Amino acid sequence: MKTKCHYRLAAAFVACLCIANAGAEPSDLERQARQIARDNLLIDTHLDVPYRMQGGWVDVTQAAEDGDFDYPRAKAGGLNLPFMAIYTPARMEKDDGDASEAFELANHLIDSVEAMAARAPDRMMLVTSTRDVDKAMQTGRMGLAMGMENGSPLNHELENVSYFAKRGISYITLSHGESNHICDSSYDEHRQWNGLSPFGKEVVKEMNRVGVMIDVSHVTDETFYQVLEISQVPVIASHSSPRHFTREWERNMSDEMIRALAQNGGVIQLNIGSTFISQEARDWSDTMDEKRTAYLEEKGAPPHGEEASKFSKEYRDQNPFPYATLDDVLATFEYVIKLVGVEHVGIGTDFDGLGDSLPVGLKDVSDYPVLIAGFLERGYSEDDIRAIMGGNLMRVWREVEAFARKS
Repeated sequence: MKTKCHYRLAAAFVACLCIANAGAEPSDLERQARQIARDNLLIDTHLDVPYRMQGGWVDVTQAAEDGDFDYPRAKAGGLNLPFMAIYTPARMEKDDGDASEAFELANHLIDSVEAMAARAPDRMMLVTSTRDVDKAMQTGRMGLAMGMENGSPLNHELENVSYFAKRGISYITLSHGESNHICDSSYDEHRQWNGLSPFGKEVVKEMNRVGVMIDVSHVTDETFYQVLEISQVPVIASHSSPRHFTREWERNMSDEMIRALAQNGGVIQLNIGSTFISQEARDWSDTMDEKRTAYLEEKGAPPHGEEASKFSKEYRDQNPFPYATLDDVLATFEYVIKLVGVEHVGIGTDFDGLGDSLPVGLKDVSDYPVLIAGFLERGYSEDDIRAIMGGNLMRVWREVEAFARKS
């Protein structure tokens, strides 16, 4: 019996075959794309695999029926350095500021990534530094790096930056869906800090000191610019896209912010979710959210219960979701490249964190060669593609480590 893995691989193959290239037959282009993916470092800075497994454990070192990631599909797609997101929901930070629950969950999720590597030591290894990346490449193993999505687990303790660095966290996304004790969130209308909190300013300095990359995805514009003022090393946006494609949606980054990020030496790792790169998909999502909120208020139902799920399913059945396309994804990359140069762009898909909103042709970790073939078709050199695939992120990571060694 065929699994979803087989069908997704077949879809990727068909998508590649459909790409036209004036200088090569499609089959040649596909082979070239797969070889580039296979022979070079391919980093994706944001996969929500650990939190996905909270909803039902699955051994992703083997082929899995569900989700966007497992080892066989990642291997087929050339992914050899996924950053596993150690995500804690914003609601875990209480009104009084206590985030001990988030601290506990973060440790639990780190344990799960360690267990993942331990189940397949011949194929996977934990990666906590650029030196580990080199070792993983040399030994032919997939490196599992970790980024903390939402800084709440720091729980007001500055020493927890070093604690989580020692546990393997290589970047921290300062906030998520709500403002926290570190900074304001782009999703939250309540801007209690007007950027970074006093504690948050110390967190930025401490992250520089211990060599943890600062991730500005999810934060407000004010927070972003304050981070750049304080940080002495380049910063990253681990899974964001240009605001150009989604009007004034603050979760994405404006042209001015992307330019500032590049001037700082940083890199924007592009999120491929349809609602991040397509105004039509963004409008669809906003409309559904508004109608669902009104429905739940009328019913007196909670925002995350069975009634909410039922409404979402029925709405989607009646109003088909407008998926983005591979061309939309490539247009997003090309927009940023024309804006600031190829050296400030990378891949941060948000696989396993987007639900059913991934673009046509880019449905899971087996599909990176489809993206690479698109770059080739548009005339990008292999050097440019290698930079996008991981070289740019490695440059920033090495600079962060070098500064920490001197601190």
